[in-house]
Amino acid sequence: MKLWGGRFTKEENQLVHNFNESLSFDQKFYHQDIQGSIAHVTMLAKQGIVSEEDRAAIIEGLKGILADVESGKLEFTREYEDIHSFVEANLIERIGEAGKRLHTGRSRNDQVALDMKLYCRDEIREIDDLVKKLLEELLKIMEENLDTYMPGFTHLQKAQPITLAHHIGAYFEMFTRDRGRLHDIYERMNYCPLGSGALAGTTYPLDRAYTAELLGFYGPTLNSMDSVADRDYVIELLT
Repeated sequence: MKLWGGRFTKEENQLVHNFNESLSFDQKFYHQDIQGSIAHVTMLAKQGIVSEEDRAAIIEGLKGILADVESGKLEFTREYEDIHSFVEANLIERIGEAGKRLHTGRSRNDQVALDMKLYCRDEIREIDDLVKKLLEELLKIMEENLDTYMPGFTHLQKAQPITLAHHIGAYFEMFTRDRGRLHDIYERMNYCPLGSGALAGTTYPLDRAYTAELLGFYGPTLNSMDSVADRDYVIELLT
């Protein structure tokens, strides 16, 4: 399914599809894409932009897609360009015309920005939990080795006697700083871009604060152009 295909009168060349497609790697966003879509349509219904009947049908369809993907019943295939078109096409196939209303008031630009933020936020939480468990193990080793002596090294040479607890404590401090960095990234990036549209918002009366609340963000992002372009937090997480 090509969300932009209506502007062409002929079928696209396969080379164009291969160049544009991103499903081969953004399929990992399927959970976040569906999570964001459920929040979006919930907000649309609250604002009276779509009916409660459509909201219920869309959410039921999205949950069905999620369950089928996770069970292996529904597979990602090359006919879809990206995770957004995959979800939307399968939703329309399942519930009909109502599925087309899911995309009301949003663009793939703010949609992918949201998916990326939700995915990175989940990764930050998981990494933070793993580092926390590592720190707990290091602390246990330290407590058990207060009187275990070993040589301390400078420039690969034995220098001064230290305890194993002191040696392990150095790594405890390093990983503690890493947790602080993860928390810093989370604080900066935890704002919702949905509602920014392609780059300049939308004429629909969206409640961006409500969508942000549903998705566990601190609030909506402030500038629509920055919202769809910002990937700083990804660089921070990778480094």
